[in-house]
Amino acid sequence: MAQCSIAVFDLGGVLIDWNPRYLYRKLFDGDMEAMEEFLAKVCTQSWNEQQDAGRPFADACSSLKLVHPHKAPLIDAWVRRYDEMLAGPISGTVDILTGLNSHRVPLYALSNWSVETFPAALKRFEFLKWFSGVMLSGEVKLLKPDPRIFKLFLETFAIDPALTVYIDDREPNVEAAMAFGMHGILFTDAAALRTELIGLGLLP
Repeated sequence: MAQCSIAVFDLGGVLIDWNPRYLYRKLFDGDMEAMEEFLAKVCTQSWNEQQDAGRPFADACSSLKLVHPHKAPLIDAWVRRYDEMLAGPISGTVDILTGLNSHRVPLYALSNWSVETFPAALKRFEFLKWFSGVMLSGEVKLLKPDPRIFKLFLETFAIDPALTVYIDDREPNVEAAMAFGMHGILFTDAAALRTELIGLGLLP
């Protein structure tokens, strides 16, 4: 196998600590049971993934409010206070990204993220400007682990998969990247990631 020379990162859960609970914990005044019920039955993961796949939040929220009219302010908060779901950078991984950037390793990002909420992250995190290319699922209307988004990503940025390491916290996404010939790393913590990148020759 050729030595890896390009690094591709997922964003949420790898470089950015995103979780709707950071916001809704405040809105439910610490009532964890009510909050979890809301996230399981109203603003669910599959509902949010549809925005990651390109559905406008205006449509998503209005259709949800028809079903749950009493929850309207909580539903609208998802967009209005989205920034509060971003706790901050995952510092250990950002340190690794800093090291890769200073060694002039070409950096790319491939993320399931809505185009409407991504500007909140861009405003907050300077390191997002280090990427030579960023592909968002919401922009191309394809969600990982759909093979089509990986194919489009490699073609768009003219990336040789054999030279590329792909880092993600979700196993199906890592497996999809590996099916295209990339070296996949399932992210668990920064220390393990650093060890793997040293082994691949991307970090000294």
